[in-house]
Amino acid sequence: MLIDELYKNSVARARAIARSDLKVLEEERISDVDDRIGPSTSSQPTGATTISGKPEGGGAEEEENSPVRQVALTVPITDDPSLPVLTFRMWVLGSLSCIILSFLNQFFWYRTEPLSITAISAQIVVVPLGQYMAAVLPNRVFFKGTRWEFTLNPGPFNVKEHVLITIFANAGAGSVYAIHIVTVVKVFYKKHISFFVSFIVIVTTQVLGFGWAGIFRRYLVEPAEMWWPTNLVQVSLFRALHEKEERRRGGLTRIQFFLISFICSFAYYVYPGYLFQMLTSLSWICWIFPSSILANQLGSGLNGLGIAALGIDWSTISAYLGSPLASPWFATANVGAGFLIVMYVITPITYWLNVYKAKTFPIFSDSLFTSTGLIYNISAIVDSDFHLDEEAYDKEGDLYLSTFFAMTYGVGFAALSATIVHVLLFHGSEIWKETVSSLKEKKIDIHTKLMRRYKQVPEWWFWVLLLLNIALTLFACEYYNSQLQLPWWGVILACLIAFVFTLPIGIITAITNQTPGLNIITEYIIGYIYPGYPVANMCFKVYGYISMTQAITFLQDFKLGHYMKIPPRTMFMAQMVGTMIACVVYLGTAWWLMETIPDICLDKSSVWTCPGDTVFYDASVIWGLIGPRRIFGNEGIYGKVNWFFLGGALAPVFVWLAARAFPNQNWIRLINMPVLIGATGSMPPATAVNYTTWVLVGFLSGYVVYRYAPEWWKRHNYLLSGALDAGLAFMGVALYMCLGLEDVSLSWWGNDLDGCDLAWCPTKKGVAVTGCPVVK
Repeated sequence: MLIDELYKNSVARARAIARSDLKVLEEERISDVDDRIGPSTSSQPTGATTISGKPEGGGAEEEENSPVRQVALTVPITDDPSLPVLTFRMWVLGSLSCIILSFLNQFFWYRTEPLSITAISAQIVVVPLGQYMAAVLPNRVFFKGTRWEFTLNPGPFNVKEHVLITIFANAGAGSVYAIHIVTVVKVFYKKHISFFVSFIVIVTTQVLGFGWAGIFRRYLVEPAEMWWPTNLVQVSLFRALHEKEERRRGGLTRIQFFLISFICSFAYYVYPGYLFQMLTSLSWICWIFPSSILANQLGSGLNGLGIAALGIDWSTISAYLGSPLASPWFATANVGAGFLIVMYVITPITYWLNVYKAKTFPIFSDSLFTSTGLIYNISAIVDSDFHLDEEAYDKEGDLYLSTFFAMTYGVGFAALSATIVHVLLFHGSEIWKETVSSLKEKKIDIHTKLMRRYKQVPEWWFWVLLLLNIALTLFACEYYNSQLQLPWWGVILACLIAFVFTLPIGIITAITNQTPGLNIITEYIIGYIYPGYPVANMCFKVYGYISMTQAITFLQDFKLGHYMKIPPRTMFMAQMVGTMIACVVYLGTAWWLMETIPDICLDKSSVWTCPGDTVFYDASVIWGLIGPRRIFGNEGIYGKVNWFFLGGALAPVFVWLAARAFPNQNWIRLINMPVLIGATGSMPPATAVNYTTWVLVGFLSGYVVYRYAPEWWKRHNYLLSGALDAGLAFMGVALYMCLGLEDVSLSWWGNDLDGCDLAWCPTKKGVAVTGCPVVK
């Protein structure tokens, strides 16, 4: 029970964020939400109420609104409990949304430029479909007067149905990480794993996260300070699609603004998506010095440091870090600072000082090398039992990484220790206080009070689900050990890691919209304890890391339902059904692609190069097959990288001391070391241009527009984010269906993605690599 009041210091921190980041709005009185969003009529059903059935508006409610201004400016403080939720329309459209998004996201995942189709696409499409069903379906009541009474058409299509459909869509839009295991085993290692075993692994990893989410929801959903910034994009869109609004003189309604932005995004993506693909990364330094390896290394946005590289492509901007428009400015600044330190300080210094033979390899690469700069032959060191052949490994020699790749692992070590120390320093005392006072009534905001009218999901439901899921996982790992390799104690240890880290990482995500990962530490632990077993390493990582990440996703959905006043038991049902549908469709799609596309992931000249799975495979070799002892331990080359653990642990201490020494300097508390240090956690496969453009757009939205045009920001910011996502997704699908399937492409210099052909070349004298000049 030590975990209870983690959020209370977050109250102070969130309020400090609101005070410092929203100074321009400090004089504004929080009044009726609809007045802030814009004049509207019939914006809520006639039955809509606030606390205790009182009409919206008035002083008491103002005081009980969220202390986080972004939430107060965006989320309605009304609820109509009479709206039907579990309707025939919801089941049909929700299931279809989940199936289609699951198929499309897995289909595009294997491509060189993965396209992520978000739930916002379905959120838009289902509105006319739901309204059409409301117009044509019969309203006859079946089994009238019984507990089974239902109708196909309970009335107009309403916002609560729409939210539940979006929850289904979220299940399809989120990745099923365990698919990586199946792909790596079948494609890269070319070993056997059955469809049934694959399905068990996928379902148990997804549902395990549901158990953690249920246990921690009272700490990460109910508190107002746990505000989950990315949810405000969807809340804003729900309001625009369902609330009737009068057009301002000389202006646009929110739905008009959304449609115009959507059409522009849809039309524009034909350029970076097909006609002029270089817009993905405009690396102009390479154009000026095309034959200079140094200039290519500095300027390449995809294979180098990305200095001055710019991506005028929303898929480049939002591909790995999400929408910058949904990120609060202080979090964007932390990510930008972390990226700057790693990419422009640590990486060039270590490379040009030739640390770990850095010049023998590319400056930015996720490949695995021999000491001479050649690609390492992994298949040569795997024996027939899928273990490391130590004799063959000694013959092949030590495995080397690009120095950047090695540094990203070091940064991952630092981010983990920083997360632990940060939570203990900034939230430790509050955790204990909340544990002591957990049975007492706590101050809550209006949204939590409105949700109290609905039946809550008993916590024992989640415990039962969790225990059954762990039992199924233990059975699978023991009975199918030849395929999964993970012993029973590995399952228990992975669950313990997920349990310990879900709460602190959930707090960071709920406040900053950035999620520090556990992937490296899970790989490290099992790699030391159980080396030579790559599948065991991958399974341990998935159960320890992805179950936590999945819990964060479920908690985010819980908060969306909390904002939109969805009955918790209905939300539970939708999430469970959506998760099961997604598991089936994701695995079926991946299996089909692996069986039908020749040399998928292996043929680098095709569009099916699987960048994410390649990184996952590399990690399984480093941490699972060879093991950290031979790379980062006493037998390895990169042992000094372990000092990053200490550096990460010390970093939050300095911030904490500074915050105590200068309590009136609110900006100090906005330095979030887990986010800052872990900023480059997505690299690779993310590249420099993904970060530079993301930070630039985040600065323009979260700082410039937010401070100097606050009225425009609060009406349009989140709508613009949703419109950009949706336009990109629809055009991306259209381009592939119309041109990609027929292999119709344009070959000209504008479709040379980066134009930096020498960025991946080594600079050590005498090293010969195909396609690169030899430095003399």
